[in-house]
Amino acid sequence: MIQQYVWDLQEVDETRGSVVGGKAAHLGVLSQIEGVRVPAGFCVTTDAFRRIMAEAPSVDEQIDRLARVNPDDRDAIRTLSAEIRRTIEGTAVPDDLAAAITSPLTRLGEQAAYAVRSSATAEDLPTASFAGQQDTYLNVVGPTAILQHISRCWASLFTERAVTYRQRNGIDHRTVHMAVVVQRMVFPRAAGILFTADPMTGHRRVATVDAGFGLGEALVSGLVNPDVFRVRDGEIVSKAIAAKERAVQALPGGGTREVAIDSLRQELPALTDAQVVRLVELGRRIEAYFGRPQDIEWCLVDDEFQIVQSRPITTLFPVPETGDQENHVYVSVGHQQMMTDPMKPLGLSMWQLMAMVPMHEAGGRLFVDVTRRLASPASRAGLLDVIGKGDPLTRDALETVLDRDDFVPSLPDAGPGRPPADGASAPIETDPAVVTELIERSQESVAALERDIRTKTGPALFDFLLEAFEEHKRVLSDPLSMQAIMAGMEATWWLNEKLLEWLGEKNAADTLTLSAPDNVTSEMGLALLDVADVIRPYPELVTFLQGVDDEGFLDELPKLAGGTEARDAIEVYLDRYGMRCVGEIDITRPRWRERPTTLVPVILDNVRNFEPGAAERRFEEGRQKARQKEQDVLSRLRALPDGERKADEAKRMIDRVRTFIGYREYPKYGIVSRCFVYKRALLAEAERLVRAGVLSEKEDIFHLTFQELHDVVRSHQVDDRLVQQRKEAFRSYQALTPPRVLTSDGEALTGAYRRDDVPAGALIGLPVSAGTIEGRARVILDMADADLEAGDILVTSFTDPSWSPLFVGIAGLVTEVGGLMTHGAVIAREYGLPAVVGVERATRLIRDGQRIRVHGTDGYIEILP
Repeated sequence: MIQQYVWDLQEVDETRGSVVGGKAAHLGVLSQIEGVRVPAGFCVTTDAFRRIMAEAPSVDEQIDRLARVNPDDRDAIRTLSAEIRRTIEGTAVPDDLAAAITSPLTRLGEQAAYAVRSSATAEDLPTASFAGQQDTYLNVVGPTAILQHISRCWASLFTERAVTYRQRNGIDHRTVHMAVVVQRMVFPRAAGILFTADPMTGHRRVATVDAGFGLGEALVSGLVNPDVFRVRDGEIVSKAIAAKERAVQALPGGGTREVAIDSLRQELPALTDAQVVRLVELGRRIEAYFGRPQDIEWCLVDDEFQIVQSRPITTLFPVPETGDQENHVYVSVGHQQMMTDPMKPLGLSMWQLMAMVPMHEAGGRLFVDVTRRLASPASRAGLLDVIGKGDPLTRDALETVLDRDDFVPSLPDAGPGRPPADGASAPIETDPAVVTELIERSQESVAALERDIRTKTGPALFDFLLEAFEEHKRVLSDPLSMQAIMAGMEATWWLNEKLLEWLGEKNAADTLTLSAPDNVTSEMGLALLDVADVIRPYPELVTFLQGVDDEGFLDELPKLAGGTEARDAIEVYLDRYGMRCVGEIDITRPRWRERPTTLVPVILDNVRNFEPGAAERRFEEGRQKARQKEQDVLSRLRALPDGERKADEAKRMIDRVRTFIGYREYPKYGIVSRCFVYKRALLAEAERLVRAGVLSEKEDIFHLTFQELHDVVRSHQVDDRLVQQRKEAFRSYQALTPPRVLTSDGEALTGAYRRDDVPAGALIGLPVSAGTIEGRARVILDMADADLEAGDILVTSFTDPSWSPLFVGIAGLVTEVGGLMTHGAVIAREYGLPAVVGVERATRLIRDGQRIRVHGTDGYIEILP
């Protein structure tokens, strides 16, 4: 294969990214867009980089050592990366390579000034910009200096920040190579950055221009505050002119220096309004060409804009594709389902097939389009009411959109809103037999699914699953099930509203729902206490479990005293709850049955923190507290004017909430049970594809949609490149934070509480379980990392039912996501844990080990000294 060390920028396009890197590929494409001016130059290809690496064989061993370093070990990364840079910079450039690199200078000007800029092969990609990861050198003059700075660019592939970035993003150091761009310097009057979408809000129709005098390095390095212009639809909608005291300018003999700006010029705008609008128009042309919002570095030379870089803005949350030009408002499904992590394509597509309403994918998450419901006054009121009870932040975000009169059109009423939250009007009797019947129906449906799916393979399996999804939706939409769920929720709302009005007591229903019957999620947490009781008497078993890291550990247990009983207890637990896991709405997540080691830390915490018989005692204590609370409430109500009527109504609602609130958790259990049956059948199909040589590993099916997998099973052919692209996209989605509300303009809204009744510095959230508790914060993002002591307060991003086993061992709960009737809130009330949910950035604002005070009645957290 013939090596080519140099390409002219005019010869480069995106097809040559593997040899010229992302930055050079973008510059080559930019230079071919009509009306876009790019400084002339050339690219030193990755062939040259590989040649240099081959000249320095010791680098191989150094990279091997670097790859083994933990991404959090900053000292080791600093030491090893500096060692690699010294090796590369100290490697002499062979004469033939030096001649090839410097030959274009005879055409462009040997003694002209150049910018020498890194262009890594993993740089400026749609999913990872790597902005600022490698180096740029300005105003480099002469062939010798250019060669020296090219060596520095090669070495900058191993700066500490670049190495850490790759390791945190799972990118192999050996798969990234360095090309170098050498361009004629331009000496601008002004320079800066143009974002073709608002980088703060994500709004795609709002462009932001940062501008300063001299070279753009002054802005990039933070030397000066820039002028900031915001442009929408060709008009400047806001501008802030900064006092620009300093600038960076080129020196005649090479290099740059800081200079002071004349006091008369400091507060003059770096660009005129007309220039700003013209620059944004140019940016829109570039954006249209690349098909996504761009982060563009520009220079103004003689009233002409020159573009020196354009990369995708990778921090923006993607917008669902609709194929129309209408306005749309989307609500996050993940915030309702307590799982805001990205989902893999198979999980996304199957959830869409099983959902009761159309769902749209963006950034690996699902959203529901609520535009029509917001447009109709009647359905709008019902939607805001339901969403507001669940998550006030989502409601506030929707109201922010509605306040913009021009975004959501007003349409005739599309249908009635939700009935008023009045438990007395619910259409079913307060009868525990209703719940028993519903649970039996669900169990029969799952059993029939397990029986009927056993014989299905190949394309017939997919036909069967499509029918099973219809049954899935029928079970979900069972009118009696919906009535039972609403009866429990509406009785809770009624009690909280009326007892606050009559007795001045906040969140009284929290105590009244303690240890409610038929709650499969709270039972799951208590059942793991029973498992701990079986293990606790055997110290050898406990020691063995402390060292477990292999999923086959259950088979090893019978070799130890008490091990057979322990294995049987865990197996019984897994038979009932093994389909659960963190993020369980994504079918591709490993279930407890597939990865039982996940439960081991929780079992060990229970062994350490509890006495035998704790499960039964906890449940009975909760039941007694609820009974005492009921007697207290009814007694106080009877002492009021018209007290007998009030007490009778409250008693009816207390009976109602205790009958139905536990069932609130069962439909999700049924859904997850069915999904695990689907998953096992699909993985069996994947194993057949692996044996046939179609797939390299069975988990590759997770990166295909349901329909794509169906096609692979029919054709026995798979697009390996598509699977790899999906894996890379999924990694990029993990870095994104999904908004509660997203518009078709790309604006991401999180909402606000707008409260002024909390202490200064307190973190505000939604009160979902009454009480106040003080203790040590344990910030835990993965249940498998749990290490809890009695009295700890769990702080995490979100809790779905799978977190419930941790709830028995904690004193309080704080989450970033959640609502009054989401699973974490329901179980916190069941266990009597003070809890505040919907606390923005809680896992970042609260440090692990800090002492905090959780005000579960009033909805805020204090960080204690």
